[in-house]
Amino acid sequence: MVSDNLFSNGKVTEDFSFNTAVAEVFDDMLDRSVPFYRTVIESTAALIRGMATPKSCVIDLGCSTGSTLLELARLLPDMELRFIGIDNAPAMLDKAERKREMFSFTRESSIEFRNQDITRAGLEEGDILLCNYTMQFIRPILRPQFAHRLYQSLPKGGLLFISEKVISPHGRLNREFIRLYHDFKRKQGYSELEISTKREALENILIPFSVQENIDLLTEAGFSEIETFFRWNNFASFVAVKNPPGSTLNE
Repeated sequence: MVSDNLFSNGKVTEDFSFNTAVAEVFDDMLDRSVPFYRTVIESTAALIRGMATPKSCVIDLGCSTGSTLLELARLLPDMELRFIGIDNAPAMLDKAERKREMFSFTRESSIEFRNQDITRAGLEEGDILLCNYTMQFIRPILRPQFAHRLYQSLPKGGLLFISEKVISPHGRLNREFIRLYHDFKRKQGYSELEISTKREALENILIPFSVQENIDLLTEAGFSEIETFFRWNNFASFVAVKNPPGSTLNE
């Protein structure tokens, strides 16, 4: 795994983008920048095992280098799931294809990667949709339409998983969460310069919502069963179910 030192020189010449340089260090960046990243994937796998049917199709929107799908395939081989990863960054997909070729998994053909815009790609095949740390990069004004599209694409009983960086509407708590997050990154080996430079590069690209705003977004899209299944300060993961007509929350 190539170490992430993209921001070690302290210079921001352009906004953050998922280019070749980022793709090469992205796996290390995730492990060191997203608290409990693997725990969220393991929790997602457990929920899929408990709520989905075998041979379901899982579509990862903004799949980047394919880590989530490859890990789900490793954790859930007996469910015979079909996996599709969609991303519009060729460099990310090149890395995903290389990782798939090296993956010690006997059903590689069940994992497919597609170079498409997630806001336009056909999603009708999906029984389970993943949108991990992706919605935050979509312009806020476009998120309601995108969330509605996700709801419409899912079959009855379909699952949507979303993980996001979030903000608190309470300024004091939000500042404390940011401080704790920066402490986390320091413990992962990032310098003060790297932390501040990356934050500057992401400032106009990553726009987080609060937990309630994310829940409201999914509610307005049509989902009636929505829960936060993981939370660490300013990171949260949600699961939403597209209920069949006449179903109740107690089913």
